[in-house]
Amino acid sequence: MSLRTAGSVLVVFLWSVTVVLGQNGWRVTYTTQSICTLKGSTVELTCSYTYPSGKVTTTFWFTEWGTGVEPKDLGQDPEYAGRLEYHGDKKKDCTLKITDLRERDSATYKFRLLTDQTRGKYYGRPGVTLSVTGLQVKVTGGHQDKTLTCITTCTLTDNPTYIWYKNGHKVKEDTSSLDSDSFSDADSYSCAVKGHEDLLSPAVYGPRNTSVSVSPSGEIVEGSSVTLTCSSDANPPVQSYTWWYKKNGGDYQSMTGPQHVFNQIQSSDTGEYYCVSQNEMGTDRSRTINMDVKYAPKNTSVSVSPSGEIVEGSSVTLTCSSDANPPVDKYTWYFQNETFLNGCGQMYNISNFRSEDSGHYHCEAWNGRGSRNSTALMIIIPGKQTSVLTAAVGIIVVVLVVILCLSGFMWFRKKASKPSNTRDTADDVQGDSSPVYENVSSMSINSTAAQTADTDDQDDVHYASVHFSHCKNQEVPLYSTVQLPQPQIQDEDVQYAAVEFNLPGAATQPVVAQTAEKDPSEIYSRINKPRTKKT
Repeated sequence: MSLRTAGSVLVVFLWSVTVVLGQNGWRVTYTTQSICTLKGSTVELTCSYTYPSGKVTTTFWFTEWGTGVEPKDLGQDPEYAGRLEYHGDKKKDCTLKITDLRERDSATYKFRLLTDQTRGKYYGRPGVTLSVTGLQVKVTGGHQDKTLTCITTCTLTDNPTYIWYKNGHKVKEDTSSLDSDSFSDADSYSCAVKGHEDLLSPAVYGPRNTSVSVSPSGEIVEGSSVTLTCSSDANPPVQSYTWWYKKNGGDYQSMTGPQHVFNQIQSSDTGEYYCVSQNEMGTDRSRTINMDVKYAPKNTSVSVSPSGEIVEGSSVTLTCSSDANPPVDKYTWYFQNETFLNGCGQMYNISNFRSEDSGHYHCEAWNGRGSRNSTALMIIIPGKQTSVLTAAVGIIVVVLVVILCLSGFMWFRKKASKPSNTRDTADDVQGDSSPVYENVSSMSINSTAAQTADTDDQDDVHYASVHFSHCKNQEVPLYSTVQLPQPQIQDEDVQYAAVEFNLPGAATQPVVAQTAEKDPSEIYSRINKPRTKKT
């Protein structure tokens, strides 16, 4: 075998191996059965043929032959248009030249001829297997100790000499490998076969032009979906992507993957982001982007200055604070839930605070993304408020005292009226068969039922009628002794009183003080009445 080159064209002539196939005078001779050559080069498939008799009418090469149909002439295939040159003739030469080889040209090529004789058709088997390969640089080893090897997908037909290039400049030749312990991430390396220096392998290099893109582009609004994508130019392709981010001035954190997706981005995601890409040749970092998430006002509040006790006549300043991005455009102030300063600034000053200024204040912050109200702040003058509270408490106490006094008065009045009020007493003694004893001491007795006797020595008798109502027919004897004070030496005058009970089911009996036979419910009461001495 020999290798002839001319510029970027590689022409392969294989004379050492001849394949001869024949049958009854038919024969096709292929110089070789297989060829491995470089992508972009030129190859010649050489062959010769013989036939028994007649005249050759048609010759062509083909790669595919369907059942029951004639094979397709490569000269009619658009894939080979302008790249095929048939150097043969219609006598014995059947050499085919293919230029600008492509990897998809890899196939088994066969030659076919037709004559003017009956059954004058023949093709040569097994044909020539063509393999088209490109040069590749394989990287092995660690980051600081790499080995570069120039490889192909098949073994080149000739024993080639390799040349190495760094950033497009020749650095070494005569070997398929390049060893170095100081490869730079910024450098690129490629290889070629001597004699075909224009057919360089793709260069290998570390990641470069690493960048971050944000989708969708434009303003980022809280609650929307946002995707960050890290991209980089590298060969071999990037093996890993690492994200570094710092939110709201915190520490840097990391995560992996070519994309970082926020399904519902929050204001807390505002911060700095960048990515690092890495392959076998090195690493590269993107520039830092600032994620600025826009959102409506939040955490709106009102503060008062000076803090502490508010003195009537002093100056008071109210300040509305809110977290918003972009900043708040407009503040609206409310007093007792009514707008009184629409579109005013962040601060509101009351230079002479009066009692009528006391009440609830709140503000509304607006920034184009929305608005938010603060909670109400109540401002009062402590002195005024204390007086009002004191008056209210005093009124409540007086009312309670009056109620208690009236209740006590009514209770005592009711209790005092029990002995003379027959109807009220009836309920109290209802159903009680126990005797009742009562001692009454009094300075004087004024009664409409008892008449005061003369001041002589005779016994004065006083009569009284008391009626009780009972729920049951039972006898309830009552005994009452009434002792009157005796300022002077006196005789005891006896007074009698008849007491009559109204029992259920019994008719009311008349009271007769002199009658001996009485109702069993009759009660006698002895009353000691003071008598004055006769002069």
